[in-house]
Amino acid sequence: MAALTACQPEDLPADDAPSSAIPDASAAASPSASRPAVPGGERSLVDAAEAGGLRKHTGDGAVTDVPVDPGEMREGMRLVVSHFADPEGGDPILFEGVDNVPEDTSKRREHLFRGMLEYIEWDPELGQPQAQPVADPGPLGGSVECLTASLAENGQVICGWADESTAAVALFPDSTSDEAGKLFVAMRGDLER
Repeated sequence: MAALTACQPEDLPADDAPSSAIPDASAAASPSASRPAVPGGERSLVDAAEAGGLRKHTGDGAVTDVPVDPGEMREGMRLVVSHFADPEGGDPILFEGVDNVPEDTSKRREHLFRGMLEYIEWDPELGQPQAQPVADPGPLGGSVECLTASLAENGQVICGWADESTAAVALFPDSTSDEAGKLFVAMRGDLER
C-alpha cells in the first residue's frame, strides 16, 4: 500500500520554491542595519545606506519588490535588496543577497545568477555566460565571481559572492568584468558583517 504525503515548501529544493516563499520588499529590507553577526563566525547582511562609495536609492529610486527569486527563504534567513548608484548619476546597480543560508552557498549563488539572467532577459540562444573568479575576493574571503551578460566587452556584468553563510549578486550596467569585480568587492565590505 502506497501513501501519498503533501510536499511542504521547506521540503522543496531552492530552485522549486513557490513564489509565495519570496517575502515582499518591505519585509526584506528592514531598517535594522546594525544586526550582529551570527554565532560561529558566520556573517550576516546589512541594509547599508552606502556600499563601496555608492549611495542606496530611496524614494523614487528604491527597489519596490523582489526582482530576482532568492530561492527558498527559511526562518532566520534575511534578504536584502537595494539599488545603489553614484551620487554623480549613472545607472543604478541592483543588489540582492541572503544570509544564514543553510545549504551550500555556492549553489544559492548559482540560483541568484540564473535569476539575474532571467531578470535582464538574457537570451539563452546566445550561449550561457560563464562566471570567472575575481582575483582578489577581499578581506571577507569566500568566492567572488563575475560573468559578462553581453556580446561586447562592455555591457551588463553580474557578480556574485558565496562564503560560509551568505550569497549575493549584483547587476552592473555598462561595465567590464574587472571594473565590476573590484566595485563588488568594495560594496561587499559595507553589506556584510
